[in-house]
Amino acid sequence: MFDKLQGIVDRFHEILRELSEPDTINDQNRFRKLMKEQNDLAPIVEAYNEYLNAKKSEEESLEILEQENDEEMREMAKEELSLSREKKAEMEETLKVLLLPKDENDDKNVIVEIRAGAGGDEAALFAAELYRMYSRFAERNRWKTEMISVNENGLGGFKEVIFMIDGQGAYSKLKYESGVHRVQRIPVTESGGRIHTSTATVAIMPEAEDVDVEVNLNDCKFDVFRASGNGGQCVNTTDSAVRLTHIPTGIAISCQDEKSQLKNKEKALKVLRARLFDLELSKKQSAEAEARRSQVGTGDRSEKIRTYNFPQGRVTDHRIKLTSHRMDDILDGDLFELINSCIATDQAAKLSKEMEN
Repeated sequence: MFDKLQGIVDRFHEILRELSEPDTINDQNRFRKLMKEQNDLAPIVEAYNEYLNAKKSEEESLEILEQENDEEMREMAKEELSLSREKKAEMEETLKVLLLPKDENDDKNVIVEIRAGAGGDEAALFAAELYRMYSRFAERNRWKTEMISVNENGLGGFKEVIFMIDGQGAYSKLKYESGVHRVQRIPVTESGGRIHTSTATVAIMPEAEDVDVEVNLNDCKFDVFRASGNGGQCVNTTDSAVRLTHIPTGIAISCQDEKSQLKNKEKALKVLRARLFDLELSKKQSAEAEARRSQVGTGDRSEKIRTYNFPQGRVTDHRIKLTSHRMDDILDGDLFELINSCIATDQAAKLSKEMEN
């Protein structure tokens, strides 16, 4: 590990030298590429320097203990030795995590699809609440959200909503949110006061660029129609809405959020690229024997990753066996505890696998 770390430090200083050269400054593509590499390596170099400082402090404390007879100085050296060893061990663990193979999609923006599952109108209302939860989480991270498509049920719920979250590292955090989310509560339409169980499905897909996925427009069928719902004077007067069908896969996407037919077409293509890229990721992971379940599944109640229980005010993530009684905060976008716990569990599993190898 330490040979690898020294190589990273050498590369980091080499990048700093290259960034100061006039040829690099004049070549914007190369400059951006080097800046990204520098940003990726900086946390590792910083952690390694902290490790080296702790190690040096440990050696100095041991030297004092060997040479010093004064009891007060020896006590101070023992205390410093204990702190140094604790810091050194902490940085070793940090470095192990930082050196884990990085998901190349972690820095990408994401396209989020939320669909009402089992439960009718109550499921659609819950889907709308999940949309708000992720929107608020994006705000807390200073990320931008952009609506792509929404299909409302007339009661304030969403049968389906597709939107984009634009922000550094969005996929690295939100990728753990894919799956079936279950809600248990008394619906407003329930006169008998019985608790109902409903579901909504969430799919998190990294935004795909043209270089990631090549879409042949000859494989795409575009239909235009008049938008419906709230949208100003263009609604029901112009054929601005677009339905895109990808013939080879059968993927169909409808976009009507924009007043411009061209903009709706661009958004539909963006979603198509993300879905095709996600399909390729699934195939790749399966080939690497990392077989994962379908992100979305069927929306059946049994295929759940998380339960939101309103009567008890709790949220339970079933994958990491974590229960929180801060449901109001979580639905208001405070997902940090849940997501950080998922990240920690994932890193622990990867570290265990690395040690086995």
